[in-house]
Amino acid sequence: KCAHLRLVWRAELKPCYRSKLWCCGIALLGLAELGTFTAYALAPIALVAPLGSVSVIGSAFISVFFLKKTMRTADILGGTLTITGIYLLVAFVPNVPQELTARQVQNYLVSWPFLVYSILEILIFCILLYFYKRKAVKHIMVLLMMVALLASLTVIAVKAVSSMIALSVKGKMQLTYSIFYIMSVLMATSCAFQIKFLNQAMHLYEATAVVPINFVLFTTSAIISGVIFYREFQSAALLNVFMFLFGCLLSFLGVIIIARNKKEEHLQIPFIDCGHIPGENLTGKIQPDSHCSCYGTLNKEDGLVKRQS
Repeated sequence: KCAHLRLVWRAELKPCYRSKLWCCGIALLGLAELGTFTAYALAPIALVAPLGSVSVIGSAFISVFFLKKTMRTADILGGTLTITGIYLLVAFVPNVPQELTARQVQNYLVSWPFLVYSILEILIFCILLYFYKRKAVKHIMVLLMMVALLASLTVIAVKAVSSMIALSVKGKMQLTYSIFYIMSVLMATSCAFQIKFLNQAMHLYEATAVVPINFVLFTTSAIISGVIFYREFQSAALLNVFMFLFGCLLSFLGVIIIARNKKEEHLQIPFIDCGHIPGENLTGKIQPDSHCSCYGTLNKEDGLVKRQS
């Protein structure tokens, strides 16, 4: 975001990937995703998925230094609630063995709870996809519910793949089993379609609405998939379950408060480029304004009249 803003402020036409700052940001993003991938092999899904709220807190506070945002009371309150929720998550997360062999993944894959869960998930996804494709319903909840359903498959596959790779590195080879490649294909496919629908939601709606809703739905679906597929709460005490869910609730509230009423910063471009209007052919020319040296600019008075009308 900072790199894009700098390019616009300097009126530079070079692509963003030529910016060192942008490349640095993408490299850090890739490193973060690698860390998340590794975390799924070391900890339960029920812990890794809610800890994504750390990125929301980090972006809110770092934006004060890099994007010159104003620190709000809501940011401090939301950050406090989220950190409290994270502490409860870490303290009361179920203690389950994390070494998953290929044979264990195979057994989980054909267990009847997961088969029932898969059938229900496929049925719900097909209904949502029908409304999305046939009825052209592009409501934010429809899009993000499809993202969440796909995300539940993604986290299951990611944990299986990362765990088998970790065991193979330790000397217990798991990469010769076909289930490893099946899970790899499932991970890549579900992730690709997940990005497609999430990108559609970001295109149609404000990020301040998409981020908290997507976080809540994604985390909920990930926890449910971990409970059903990997049986992460099978032997957990009732107090641990209650405090864990209370920690999730605090994290959800914190993320919603941080994202609530946060204004979007749009990039203001002082000219109209007719060659980039989607679906329109350039059939005419824009005459330069006689009162201004900029080609194709709009007068502030004209824009004000149009907005009032």
